[in-house]
Amino acid sequence: MIHLPKEETKLMVAVHGWSGIVLGLLLYAVVLTGMAAVFAEEIGAWSAGHVETRSAFQKPIDAQVRTLIPRTPAEFRDDVNAFEIGDHNLGVFFHRHELKPNGEPVDRGVYYQLDAAGNVQKELRGTGEEVFGPRNDDALSSFLVDTHVRLHLPNPWGLLLTGVLGLAMLVAAISGLLIHRHLFKDIFTLRRKANPVLVDRDRHSVAGTWSLPFAFILAFTGSFFSFFGTVGVPIVAMAAFGGDQVALSEAVFGSAAKPDPTPKVIGNLDRITADAAQRAGGAPTFMTIEHFGRADAVVTTFHMPKAGDIEPSTLVYKGATGEFDRAKPSIGTRPSAGGTLAAIMGPLHFGNFAGVLSKAVWFGLGFAMCYVTLTGLRLWLVRRREGARSLDWLERATTVVGFGLPFALLVCAVAFLVTMPLGSAVFWTPTSFVAACLVTIAAAFVLSNARLDRALQIGMAVLLVALPFVRFATGGPGWGPALATGELAIPAVDLALWFGGGWALWNLLGQRREDRRADDFALQPAE
Repeated sequence: MIHLPKEETKLMVAVHGWSGIVLGLLLYAVVLTGMAAVFAEEIGAWSAGHVETRSAFQKPIDAQVRTLIPRTPAEFRDDVNAFEIGDHNLGVFFHRHELKPNGEPVDRGVYYQLDAAGNVQKELRGTGEEVFGPRNDDALSSFLVDTHVRLHLPNPWGLLLTGVLGLAMLVAAISGLLIHRHLFKDIFTLRRKANPVLVDRDRHSVAGTWSLPFAFILAFTGSFFSFFGTVGVPIVAMAAFGGDQVALSEAVFGSAAKPDPTPKVIGNLDRITADAAQRAGGAPTFMTIEHFGRADAVVTTFHMPKAGDIEPSTLVYKGATGEFDRAKPSIGTRPSAGGTLAAIMGPLHFGNFAGVLSKAVWFGLGFAMCYVTLTGLRLWLVRRREGARSLDWLERATTVVGFGLPFALLVCAVAFLVTMPLGSAVFWTPTSFVAACLVTIAAAFVLSNARLDRALQIGMAVLLVALPFVRFATGGPGWGPALATGELAIPAVDLALWFGGGWALWNLLGQRREDRRADDFALQPAE
């Protein structure tokens, strides 16, 4: 039970309402795309038809990397990053470190995209910002992630905005907790046969109360990621290192071994990846080689958390010999509470610390947060509908964003499936999203809000059901080939889409029943 004086309760109600109204629609967009971003890897495999289940680091990579050395200019051989791309193929970035005029570090080099046979499929040159971008086969998953992370705004403004939205969520969560006079009672209160407005309020309270812990975690970790690089690093570098961000990085993440520029061939990378997989309980997700081709070379492998753990692991090897050196904290040179807290931010935010199970829980809690945001906006509008007709625009905007955004995301998924075989998915995925948004906005000026609401929900239901058929019709693999290789993402996403479409249709029928019940309530006084 939470008891606040009357005036303070009114203040908290106002804070809770306005924190949601001012940034609620943008917050809804970030959380909605975050739900999809949780399963970005699975969506990428499903949409692109990837059926390979072995990591690129579970296959030989040593010879592939060595064949790239002669074709790479010597000026870019300082460091190497290796990571997975596409259908568990290898991406390799040979680069050197530079500084922008403002003192911000940047990497410049040659980025090789290899195919399944280890041959160079594409070669790109430039800074990391210039060469890393969506590919034809991951345009959909990249679009979803970029929408969630920075709403497709240029750096650093997109990250700053999502950071502010995280703080707004934190304010809404805390104020929502304080205005619950009967917190534990509200968790289980659902008056299904009451007035539809009371039913919506009960659902809002139940969903919001159950998802409060998740809201705190999501808001805090999201704000951390948004402000860490855009605000935290420059301020700390200026205050403690005279603006030298490279020195800050060395102090925070640990510097390399004692300098020794003697030329030395790199050790066997296959032995390193095999040993790292055994020690960490899984193949690396990322590998860096500092001082490539020198006696002081250092190879670092990054891994997902072990089973039953939440903190990722980082292993360091001597590059010249391939010998294991040490397990390194993600932050700092020695284990610390602060380093552990910073390391678990990623798993806590994306929910990938326990595989598909934790991702499913995070998806469900994200859905609850979207529901809370949308119903909160609508309840706020209902209470003011009679006295402020000028808020009609906000009611329409809530419908446009609330149902138009998921509708547009489904449209761009269809566009991706159709255009990926043609090689033009990078262009058509965002273009179709913008087109669907413009159509939805135009419809808001023509249709009544109720008709627009219903039309968008019908469109969503139809697209959810149709997407698996579109995927198969455009050449995507069937369930047989996917299951034969152990790629469960393809049938799982198909089933999830059909379930979502069926639920959406069932929800539409339920809304019709609620509308009739609302009409009955409205007629009772006259009777």
